[in-house]
Amino acid sequence: MPLELQIIRAVDFIRLSAEGRADLESSRTVLRDLAAACWRRGIQRALLDLRKIQPGATRIFTAKQLSELVETFHEIGFSKEHKLAVLYEEDPFHGARMFAFIGALRGWRVRAFAQFEEALQWLAETEDNYGENLVAELL
Repeated sequence: MPLELQIIRAVDFIRLSAEGRADLESSRTVLRDLAAACWRRGIQRALLDLRKIQPGATRIFTAKQLSELVETFHEIGFSKEHKLAVLYEEDPFHGARMFAFIGALRGWRVRAFAQFEEALQWLAETEDNYGENLVAELL
């Protein structure tokens, strides 16, 4: 079965302020536009690719800001029928995994992955065993 998915790269939506810090509102606006384009095209699976992010000494977004970014997907129509994989290379502050956890707490199918192949495999699956794996991923 063919898999139609949208890849959203971090460099496509994370915006920085003049001071070099992440600008939440600008980032949300761009992410909202990208996610809305997926929704309009009927794409029900997306990969949020964060692998190019270079972690610094502090986290990019706070837990509250991550929650607001997750909410962006809901605002444009993200539902339980959609799947969102969050792909990271390094996650020293657990931001990618927290993003996925917040989405899962809201009842959406969101998972974080360190391996591209695992993310694609999960996106392609028709059955979803996410609940069984959630606790293991967070540990």
